Amino acid sequence: MYKSGTEFLKRFFKISTIYKYGFNWSPMYRRTTAKLIEVSDDLHFVKIRIKLNWKNRNYAGTIFGGSMLSATDPIYMIQLIQILGNDYVVWDKAVEARYKRPAKSTIYGEFNFSKTEIDDLKTRVAQENEIDLLKTMHLVDEEQNIIATFNKTLYIAKKSFYKEKLKNRKKP
Repeated sequence: MYKSGTEFLKRFFKISTIYKYGFNWSPMYRRTTAKLIEVSDDLHFVKIRIKLNWKNRNYAGTIFGGSMLSATDPIYMIQLIQILGNDYVVWDKAVEARYKRPAKSTIYGEFNFSKTEIDDLKTRVAQENEIDLLKTMHLVDEEQNIIATFNKTLYIAKKSFYKEKLKNRKKP
């Protein structure tokens, strides 16, 4: 549903606008209490904000770690799906969360891909058919203190290779 809706909306809006408002209006993402506040036109940069409020406040009065994790979870995967296009498969594979200090106020996170990084990624996938990519991002407070660090592992493959892999897996 989201993919077909995105394809339709591309006729009228920039992909960055669809990406930003698609996330912010999506019931699943809204429940994380985060909001995308900046998205570059090429989708290589995304910035989120998580405000401390009654929906994400934990027993200790700080932002619940699950809210932080869920707010960061889908960004890289969908960012890469949009950047790489239909010839690739991208899946979230793993995440390691390290909570450094309590989030007592609004926190921010940035998700970055450089043009060189995308080109290198395409080259590696062309050579190896499938790769695991490790991306690290931080949630920081307004003074740039690191609140949490997330090491995200993403699986990326050529779509043709992935389909063949699934077909071979299903054979008895």
